[in-house]
Amino acid sequence: MAASINYSIIFVMVALLSLSNISTSHGARSLLQLPNLPTIPSLPKPTMPQLPNFPLTLPPLPSIASLPTFPSVVPKMTLPPMPTMNPLPNMPSLPNIPTFSPPPSN
Repeated sequence: MAASINYSIIFVMVALLSLSNISTSHGARSLLQLPNLPTIPSLPKPTMPQLPNFPLTLPPLPSIASLPTFPSVVPKMTLPPMPTMNPLPNMPSLPNIPTFSPPPSN
């Protein structure tokens, strides 16, 4: 029961969309068949004020004094050695499957 209601709602929506497309295309065709409309007069271009001139080069960056150094009390960081890995075991190979050829045709 619910499925038939859903299908009928979808059918009504598709039908309405189809009808709206027909009226839209009919309106577009009637606009194309109108006689030549008067042209729109061109408007004068407004005068724009001049923009101020900005310098294109940037001022030099301030020089950085020498960076502070760490005191020699801080120990250097070292990484621990990598653990040794056991080699991976060999994978057994797949057995060979015999292939059969079709019988010769006469």
